[in-house]
Amino acid sequence: MSPSYPEAARRPGVRGAGPDESGPLIAVVGATAAGKSDLAVQLALALDGEVVNADSMQLYRGMDVGTAKLTPPERKGVPHHLLDVWEVTRTASVAEYQDLAGAAIADIERRGKVAVVTGGSGLYIRAALGDLEFPGTDQQIRDRLEAELGADGPGPLYARLQAADPAAAAAILPGNGRRIVRALEVIELSGRPFSATLPGYDGGRPAIQLGVQVERPELDRRIEARVDRMWAAGFAAEVRDLAARGLRDGRTASRALGYQQLLRCLDGELTSDQAREETVRATRRFARRQESWFRRDPRVQWLAAGEGLLDRALSAVAARTRA
Repeated sequence: MSPSYPEAARRPGVRGAGPDESGPLIAVVGATAAGKSDLAVQLALALDGEVVNADSMQLYRGMDVGTAKLTPPERKGVPHHLLDVWEVTRTASVAEYQDLAGAAIADIERRGKVAVVTGGSGLYIRAALGDLEFPGTDQQIRDRLEAELGADGPGPLYARLQAADPAAAAAILPGNGRRIVRALEVIELSGRPFSATLPGYDGGRPAIQLGVQVERPELDRRIEARVDRMWAAGFAAEVRDLAARGLRDGRTASRALGYQQLLRCLDGELTSDQAREETVRATRRFARRQESWFRRDPRVQWLAAGEGLLDRALSAVAARTRA
């Protein structure tokens, strides 16, 4: 059985920092439905910490049910930062997020608390840990590529990216037009592969990265159960409300898993059952890509989900803090 939170917090090497020192920066990563959010809350309670969101879609106001955003009771009194930051019409910016996350982490540590970053968006985790530098932009190139995306969809652009930079294509979902456009823009602008602009695994600030591991059959079951809960919790009503607030105009938010399927349902292209089934399939594919992304990072220490997860996570933090 896991220790009580006050008892866990008294363990040497895993306490919150004092006002004049910085505690360990912790990141909890892994696939959708692995249990990252709950573990982050438990760690924050045990270590006198606060949570910093690194899920790109949870930054959007009103995208609650479909992103499995923890409700206030589920947060158990732990302060959560960078939830509900952007309107759904706003295009996501990893560079902007990096600035926001850096400021949030600095504020948490300045107050003697432990920052626990959590999310399944790999680039956002890297950004929060200070791992990324951003290439320049060229609006003319981007406008041209986005015009192609609007006219022909992501397929031809993705094929072009696969030919120009297979490593970048392997890390990007074939349907993620925004990221495909960005990768092709950087390639054309810099004359280098987009993957070459991504850092290695020796940069950024020191952090303890914990990956929550769930066996694939169990993860598939959890994903389907989560989608069923979304539908039962009024997800369709949430999407209708967001559509009235301009969700279709949001280049990022409108393409979120579940949201794009239900928008098609509202437009009469899919039935509700078809939208649900496609959301399950797309989420399972996305979870495999998340696992692949995080598995490439040798700094992540993987912990099997299940009984005793908090104990094992606290032990890992203590060992890394003493090292």
